[in-house]
Amino acid sequence: MTRTITVGLDGSPASLAAADWAAHEAQLRNLPLRLVTAWEWQAPAFAPATGLGVPVPPSDLQRASAQHLLAQARSRVAEASSEVPIATDEIPGLPVPALLKAAEEAELLVLGSRGLSRTAGYLLGSVSQAVLASCERPVVLVRAAEHGVEEGPSEPSAREVTAAVGHRDVVLGLDLHKPDDAVIDFAFDAASRRAARLRIIHGWTPPPYYYGGELMPDMNDGMVKQVRSELSDVLRPWQDRYPALEIHAQATIGGAGRHLVDASYDAALVVVGRRTRRAAVGAHIGPVTQALLHHAVAPVAVVAHD
Repeated sequence: MTRTITVGLDGSPASLAAADWAAHEAQLRNLPLRLVTAWEWQAPAFAPATGLGVPVPPSDLQRASAQHLLAQARSRVAEASSEVPIATDEIPGLPVPALLKAAEEAELLVLGSRGLSRTAGYLLGSVSQAVLASCERPVVLVRAAEHGVEEGPSEPSAREVTAAVGHRDVVLGLDLHKPDDAVIDFAFDAASRRAARLRIIHGWTPPPYYYGGELMPDMNDGMVKQVRSELSDVLRPWQDRYPALEIHAQATIGGAGRHLVDASYDAALVVVGRRTRRAAVGAHIGPVTQALLHHAVAPVAVVAHD
């Protein structure tokens, strides 16, 4: 069975931006696009606890609303990406389990994420975070608008999305201590399909006995050379596989989170990994990925791995 680029819709400007991004990705991968939405509603968690409760529309109205949403999104995407096969599905059930089920048949799952302000957007909502924490397929989170602009009625079209990211870098956050082939390959493939430069960022922490380059210049030079050598060794198989790809690799002292966020302002896509092991209090995303998801501007691809 052919996998799809699947996008979850909820009617928000962010989810429409996700649909536009997903349509462009479907073009790049020569895959069909699947638009899905969950049509079972539930009372919000913050609803007042009254005897009257919160009114929920009848199921036939919920489904009709889902069908209308999908028809609008399909028309919007098809206008800009007429060559992409598009399927639509209204899935009975609540959003999180419905999206996780849809992701099982997807090459990747694309979700919209709300931006809260012009200075620091927060990508994760409750549904996005729950899906991301449990999904075993790659998940891409897309902001409603670039550079922290608040959500509004004038969202860019799929054609404008393509033009906007056409000459931007793909950025990979790489952990040299536990590099994963799936994460690296996803980033190299994404950059190759876009004919973009791949920028690789690795953050490393000097050992406790390190006192700085000015006091111990020989040790400083030696550690920097060692990190660069390890970085080259890890990347060499992919460089051989993608010889035409322009690569810029950098090792930065300290955590990579801040550098990835900075890089996201001029990136077409930022790629990071998420280990699939479960922590004592639920799924573990990791501090670098968590920081990036909370503050990135560009779309963020999170690739689950063992």
